[in-house]
Amino acid sequence: MADPEQATSTRPIYGLDDKPELPRTLVLSAQHVLTMFGATVSVPLLFGPIMGMTAAETARLISAVMLCSGLATLVQTTFGSRLPIVQGVSFSFLGAFFLIIGGAAAEAEAAGVPVGPLAMQYIAGAIILGALVEMFVGFSGLVGALRKILSPVVIGPVIMLIGLALFQHGAPKAGTHWPISGLTIVLIIVFSLVLSRKKRFFQLFPILTAVVAVTTLCFILSKTGVFAAGHPSHVNLEAVNESQWVRLAPGELFFPWGWPKFSFAFFLAVLAGYLASMIESIGDYHAVSYMAGAGDPTSKQLSRGIGSEGIGCFLTGVFGGFASTSYSENIGLIGLTKVASRHVVQVGGVILILLGIFGKFGGFAAAIPGPVVGGLYCALFGLIAAIGVQQLAKADLSSDRNLFIAGFSLFMGLSVPAYFAARGSVDAIGPGQMLALYTPTVEGHLGWMGDKLAGIVTSIGSTGMAVAAICGIVLDNLVPGTPEERGLGPSLLVPEGGDIGVGDD
Repeated sequence: MADPEQATSTRPIYGLDDKPELPRTLVLSAQHVLTMFGATVSVPLLFGPIMGMTAAETARLISAVMLCSGLATLVQTTFGSRLPIVQGVSFSFLGAFFLIIGGAAAEAEAAGVPVGPLAMQYIAGAIILGALVEMFVGFSGLVGALRKILSPVVIGPVIMLIGLALFQHGAPKAGTHWPISGLTIVLIIVFSLVLSRKKRFFQLFPILTAVVAVTTLCFILSKTGVFAAGHPSHVNLEAVNESQWVRLAPGELFFPWGWPKFSFAFFLAVLAGYLASMIESIGDYHAVSYMAGAGDPTSKQLSRGIGSEGIGCFLTGVFGGFASTSYSENIGLIGLTKVASRHVVQVGGVILILLGIFGKFGGFAAAIPGPVVGGLYCALFGLIAAIGVQQLAKADLSSDRNLFIAGFSLFMGLSVPAYFAARGSVDAIGPGQMLALYTPTVEGHLGWMGDKLAGIVTSIGSTGMAVAAICGIVLDNLVPGTPEERGLGPSLLVPEGGDIGVGDD
């Protein structure tokens, strides 16, 4: 373990195999949970009302998401890449889920049944089928074989977009009440960059300290009437009241919405989300491995990581959540705190499982005001984009070839999703209408398949990471360039000494 007093900008305080003492581990793990909680809870809070769920059903959905995230995190950190990566709800699947909910709503209306449980049954079925595909892609070694075509020229822009694409969860969320979100940002900066140089406590717990301090202030101001009900910074304990104390009954844990329903059309739509998720995760593996001081991840790590994400997604289908993937927010936290211990993240996974079983704890965590979460995101997401720049710098940046490919990939990763958004998203007007906007005759000739193809194209085209990866992979492997020029040195093509920091195979 590195001495915290001597830690440099590139050396972690706690490495992959380090195990801090238990009290410190618990606090560090709680910091990871708090970092990912806002984004994870935002998905069930988004879909719950759309599916017509009651407050009690939404609380159950939040608990299910927490349980699934914890299980997926343990699988990833223990058997998968064995990197300190937290798993949570993937935003890559939102378009597909909107499509499924729309289809389920029509069926529910015709059958006279509630939309929520039926939609979740179809979502579970699509997730399970897609998870089998992801497990095959990972454990077959296909991902590892693709490693040679994923050079820093490709990975760099993808990681940059992972951070940049999260902008919509930063200032817009923080802007609901700038005084509180601004205070959160200022405290994170002061704790992590100023006081951390003098006090070890702030070096280890800058995020947790800032979130607890500002949330406590919000709670006091809410109780004194300064932040009335409905105010963005009001601490609302409704989720606590609607949550169960303990969820241990089989019907509450396994398939809580009923047995999964399978639709080939929904399966095709979800595959696009899996593609985007896998590409994003590969970028995340590179980012977190570098932050942990372990260099580039090996082919075996990439394969096990993607395969284990498939297992995690399969479990989310069983336990009633949404598809999971690696969480970029927590990678930013590792870069900020320099705590890269997988043991810390594993304990965080256990905490998430407990949050999923003991619903009241999840309700309390969900009470963190939105502006606090928005301020947290503003402080963290830019660091992820900077790591992408760091990855790209491994390639020869004096090469016009590399500059064009990286710049084109980055620009298209921002521009193509904007093109799709300008014409309405899959959840706004539906894939069939999207297809009609571009090729009016194709839908008529292809019928059902044309409708689903439009959904897949829309889902991929609306995901900046997928667009950048496709552009980068095609150009980087078609335009001539030497391995050294592309940043594919011997250590990347032929890893020495087996997996770095992941134990024996």
